[in-house]
Amino acid sequence: MKTSNEKKSLLSKIAGMTDSNLLLTITVVVFVLMYLGAIIFQGKGFLKPQTFFNILNTNAYLIILSCGLSLVMITGGIDISVGGVTALVSMCCAVNLDYKNGNIFTALLIALLIGVAFGAVQGFLVAYLDIQPFIVTLAGMFFARGMTTIVNSSPFNVANEQFVKLKDTRIIVPFMGSVNKKGVYVDSYVEVGVIVALAIVILMFVMLKWTKLGRQFYAVGGNPQSALMLGINVKFTRFMSQFICGILGGIGGFVYFLHVGSGSPSHAAGAEMNAIASSIIGGTMLTGGVGNIIGTLFGVLSLSTIQNIVSSAGLDQAWWTGITIAAMLCLFLVIQSVVVAGKKKSLRK
Repeated sequence: MKTSNEKKSLLSKIAGMTDSNLLLTITVVVFVLMYLGAIIFQGKGFLKPQTFFNILNTNAYLIILSCGLSLVMITGGIDISVGGVTALVSMCCAVNLDYKNGNIFTALLIALLIGVAFGAVQGFLVAYLDIQPFIVTLAGMFFARGMTTIVNSSPFNVANEQFVKLKDTRIIVPFMGSVNKKGVYVDSYVEVGVIVALAIVILMFVMLKWTKLGRQFYAVGGNPQSALMLGINVKFTRFMSQFICGILGGIGGFVYFLHVGSGSPSHAAGAEMNAIASSIIGGTMLTGGVGNIIGTLFGVLSLSTIQNIVSSAGLDQAWWTGITIAAMLCLFLVIQSVVVAGKKKSLRK
């Protein structure tokens, strides 16, 4: 016979799984309906496979950053430094390639080292010195933006031949091409960054679902005191979430650099807010304990799709995009509140 506490713990776990699955289902349904609506009301441009692939090409870096944010948010934390890290990585890699006779491997190493440094320092301050993650990562954001300008204050395009060749590499997607207005068949393609982003989505999904560390992230985010009583090292778990987020910030920064092919202090402006918004739309709760990486992927796709719809409708002003994103966030926050209320009600019975 199970004790009352064991039953309550088991029920809590089941409810948490239901929350994640329900929020994921809602996110996927909203994205599908949104994309179908775009096809119906905005013309056949959305019907071409390349339109969807272009969403992936443009937002590959955001998918990676959002995976890192989801990881941190599942543990109940936050990281608003990822946009600054992305800009810093882009500028450092650009300077290394054009001014320091670097190559692809040295640029990639720089990106990873920057990600590791930010992840380790911020993780230590948050986990072991118990400083609020918002304050720590806010300082990290300002530091990264400032360092980007110090490295080089002027925007410039990278002319390194090895890099340009990799940047222009296109991976053909078989059987997904379309015929253009001249009657010529054009292959559909994705950039190298998309492959990297999808690989990271799979890796993070496997880690969260089937590894001990992944389960610990959910436990710490759901209830740190209970996690501590179960023998989980809460501080180390929080450190690892910030550390992995930092590494993903470095990788995401390199993928962003690979897409834009330039360095600029203004790069990735607002990327941290878009990553947080994508995670929330994807079903990750700010309160921690609930989230799904697949949902995060669809969150990024939903965010980009609504931006494309607004642009296609002729509403090119920036505030229209902001208004629609705000409306989506409000919608999903209300949905999450309803789910949480339902969970609390079920636990009282």
